[in-house]
Amino acid sequence: MSDSEELSIYIHIPFCKKKCKYCDFLSAPASDRVQEEYFHALFEEMTTHAKEYSRQVVRSVYIGGGTPSVAGPGRLCRVLETLFSHFTVAEDAEISMEVNPGTVTGEDLSAYQKAGVNRISIGLQSAHDKELTLLGRIHSYEDFLRTYRLVREAGFKNVNVDIMAALPGQKPEDYEDTLHKLLALRPIPEHISAYSLIIEEGTPFFALYGEEKEALERTGEPQKHLPSEEEERRMYELTERLLKDAGYHQYEISNYSLEGYECYHNKVYWQRGDYIGFGLGAASLIDNVRCQNHTDLQTYLKEADKVMERTPLSVKEQMAEFMFLGLRLTKGVEKQAFYRYFGVSMEEIYGQVLRDNEKMGLLENGERVALSKRGRDVSNYVMAQFL
Repeated sequence: MSDSEELSIYIHIPFCKKKCKYCDFLSAPASDRVQEEYFHALFEEMTTHAKEYSRQVVRSVYIGGGTPSVAGPGRLCRVLETLFSHFTVAEDAEISMEVNPGTVTGEDLSAYQKAGVNRISIGLQSAHDKELTLLGRIHSYEDFLRTYRLVREAGFKNVNVDIMAALPGQKPEDYEDTLHKLLALRPIPEHISAYSLIIEEGTPFFALYGEEKEALERTGEPQKHLPSEEEERRMYELTERLLKDAGYHQYEISNYSLEGYECYHNKVYWQRGDYIGFGLGAASLIDNVRCQNHTDLQTYLKEADKVMERTPLSVKEQMAEFMFLGLRLTKGVEKQAFYRYFGVSMEEIYGQVLRDNEKMGLLENGERVALSKRGRDVSNYVMAQFL
């Protein structure tokens, strides 16, 4: 049970039509029978825990994956019915759902909207079919355009589009073209998430590019396929400049929105609000206890207690999270908020780190502590110092 009056909920749908070559998420294709078993376990988990949160008002819900839309409106609408019947959901709650191009029809989208979804996130990644094929995506750019049109025709007025930079073989001008095509949409997306590709161990991309990645990290120089650090920085600067000129503001390292369309749910993560995750491998943070659901599908289906691990966070760990998660936001972290939360000043705990990084021009250090523009270029280096 949480002491907070507010709660966010993440619902994990671990199914997709085809695993992308860069993806290390807990997701895979599955038969209809396996999906039906999974949703039965998911409904059981949601209804079992609902009474623990009877005092909380749900402010945001995020249905992610995988590709939730491959499960179809029948199952997903039942998820939403379960949510609304067992939890107290605020009338103005943000309810997001991920879809991939080519996995939804207009009828599907209308059903999702009637069931309560009010924010759609579309995984475009690139406007170039060659790059989409390289990534192992199942759609083309034309598929994206059709899906985007269907989303708008269904009446959704809060739409995010995901794109990726620093792809193998990608040049800054290629990435710039994706940005221009995205901004040519009418209406333009209310929110854009622009991430750099991370080559994760255990993925097909790691087998292809892992050695190049390690060489690039050592030297910063261009490799056979991967863009150089300088090229990746240029892509990041293109994102900042073009989206700013189009009316977006950058509120987090990789996220941009029009006024009033920041993603509430993601800000809960970065500001360490209470959230509960339902589904395979889903994570939760409740009253400074982190929980992790079972990551093996058969174990998740069979175990009554879906939680694999519960980790109470020490005060030191809470402070570290407060800093490195909060610094992802462009406004940074407020010193007074740190003092109110922990009863000690930020300087007393991190004074030397703050002074050193301010001296190097990586942190802005006033009433708030935030990454400078230069600091955002080396954000991982700065954040690691608070661990």
